[in-house]
Amino acid sequence: MKKFVQYLIIASMISVLIVALSGCTKEGPAEKAGKKIDKAMEKAGEQIEKAGEKVQDAAKGDKK
Repeated sequence: MKKFVQYLIIASMISVLIVALSGCTKEGPAEKAGKKIDKAMEKAGEQIEKAGEKVQDAAKGDKK
């Protein structure tokens, strides 16, 4: 009975690994689109940050 439990635990662990590894498949079109959106949002955020810095610099120049 003890060996049966050990085999059952090993089989369960192998099953979990197989399921986990099956999730590591190639990217689908939705994942690719999501990555493109993420990159676009990151670039837009950088541009907004640069624009904000320019506004601050311009404001500092007006105060002098």
